[in-house]
Amino acid sequence: MLCPTACPTDAPPLPHRCSAIFLAPGPPCSPRASRALPAAPLHSPPGAGLRAVGLPWGRDSRRCEQLQAQQVCGHCPGPVRNDSMVAQFCASRSGTESEGRCCRERGARPERLLGLDLSNCSLQSLPLDLAEATTAIVLDLTENPLGPLPDDSFEGFTHLQSLAVPLALECPGGSGAWEQVTTRGSSRLCQDQRNPCNNSGDLAWPCPENAACSPDGPGLIQCLCKSPFHSYKCLREGNFPVLLFCGILGGATLSLSLLLWGTQRRKAKTF
Repeated sequence: MLCPTACPTDAPPLPHRCSAIFLAPGPPCSPRASRALPAAPLHSPPGAGLRAVGLPWGRDSRRCEQLQAQQVCGHCPGPVRNDSMVAQFCASRSGTESEGRCCRERGARPERLLGLDLSNCSLQSLPLDLAEATTAIVLDLTENPLGPLPDDSFEGFTHLQSLAVPLALECPGGSGAWEQVTTRGSSRLCQDQRNPCNNSGDLAWPCPENAACSPDGPGLIQCLCKSPFHSYKCLREGNFPVLLFCGILGGATLSLSLLLWGTQRRKAKTF
């Protein structure tokens, strides 16, 4: 499924990225299916023309989030394991409740996912629906035969503060992406995610002049254009002409349709 490319006017604005924007395919109802990702240095229209493209809102948004939550919380059978650090976190924090393998914030609408226990699930790779758990503070992946993880496996996990992985794996982003890295038995514990935008010297992430660095997960950053700049490397200033862009696109589509209709009609008369 590819997210729609219409120009919605009732959607909340999203910050513009420095790189070109493209829409990634993803499962239905998935907000990350339309996540703006950095691509090759191509030019693409920013601003309102790319506002919340493919993002559901209102009642449909709540329904989608509930369906996604059921998928990721039910990925492994049974409840949260008693010896999991997710169970310890959920028990030590008031106003939480367990659902499947998840620890949630009670009373929030939709319920915010705070912890996810995927330990001992025979995982050889990370599940695709893990992308729906970006609000997690605690994540347990121990006792799984996981192979090396891609660098962007935890893209968007800006709230993650405690991550347990099998001992054979390194902490995502490297040890420099965490304040504390310890080992316990057959697991490695990565604690207190660092803000990569606060690094100095050779470790600093350069962003264009009109952009600001923003964390995007362990060891990951995104460069967000400062208002009113937009486009590739945030080089253009001012608002994107939405009406002009949609008008030209609509006019070109209508002209092409009329041309094809006239051509087919002429061919039909000859027969």
